[in-house]
Amino acid sequence: MNQPIPVEASPAVTIAAIEAAINVWRNRSPAPQGNDEPLILCQQARVLADVYGLMIVGRHASVPLSSLSAAQLNALQTAFA
Repeated sequence: MNQPIPVEASPAVTIAAIEAAINVWRNRSPAPQGNDEPLILCQQARVLADVYGLMIVGRHASVPLSSLSAAQLNALQTAFA
């Protein structure tokens, strides 16, 4: 079982923590399945995917928590609550 990642313990968040939170939200609220269904993420996973993508493109291993929007920070923190 995955251990919670304490995001408040550090002034930065790693790409691994963002990815883990996205996966938590994907498991809690999976995308609809079927040939005619669009592949969508729930709102929490979507806002985290935005920062995750920017981290990949920028080759950042971590970003300051202060750089996250309120929605991103909430999605990150509540993923492990």
